[in-house]
Amino acid sequence: MARLQRTLSNVSEGGNDNGRVGIVAGAIEYPNQPALVGRAALRTGSDHVRAFVADPIYAIVAGHEPNLLVDRYAGDRFERSAVEGTRELSDWADALVIGPGLVDADPDAMTEAIDTVDVPTVVDALAVEPGLDADLSNAVLTPSDTEVDPIRESYGSLSEFSKETSAVVALTGDVDEIVADGEQIENETGTSALTVAGTGDTMVGIVASLLGQGMARREAAELGAWILGKTGELATAEYGPGVLATDVIDRIPDTMR
Repeated sequence: MARLQRTLSNVSEGGNDNGRVGIVAGAIEYPNQPALVGRAALRTGSDHVRAFVADPIYAIVAGHEPNLLVDRYAGDRFERSAVEGTRELSDWADALVIGPGLVDADPDAMTEAIDTVDVPTVVDALAVEPGLDADLSNAVLTPSDTEVDPIRESYGSLSEFSKETSAVVALTGDVDEIVADGEQIENETGTSALTVAGTGDTMVGIVASLLGQGMARREAAELGAWILGKTGELATAEYGPGVLATDVIDRIPDTMR
């Protein structure tokens, strides 16, 4: 706890350059995920956040959050034709997110996109399974407890996976677990209200922002889980069981302070 509080203090002091985050996310069925991730990253302190989305949802994402930069790729799903745009986005960004709400995406294209990125990358949701065929040595995977089975089936355990691939895992569930270098840590903050839709996207945005601000992957995962849990506690104290993901996001600065 003391180490996380010192790290949080260092982040909240800020600086002249608090990083850029790129987001590859969303689909016709899930048009709001890019905006939720982006808003969470901005509230965590990122200077610039840019979403790269399918053409049919461009107007929705661009109109959802005025502080978010938005680019688009042709077609209604993520395919190989969008990989080059992802690489260009990663050249601009200090950290990248791929996966939230990215339904019907070409799995091979997602694997190729993760492989082509050099910056720290948060691999989430539907990108987790395709990501297992990519180089994950610079990645943080953020599966929920319903998305983690492919990792366990392929590697036996999250500990073994983290040792073999050098990936960091932030598993969200009743108790969030951070796994890095074969070691498991349980996060101690949180509330049952954080099961509401969109809080997983919030976690992704927080972790990506911390990575973009230069934090190491393990610390970003640990601190990201802690911030989400503590922020959820603040929002739940005000709204009770009716708390929304946007309520949680808007209280990130209170936790950072």
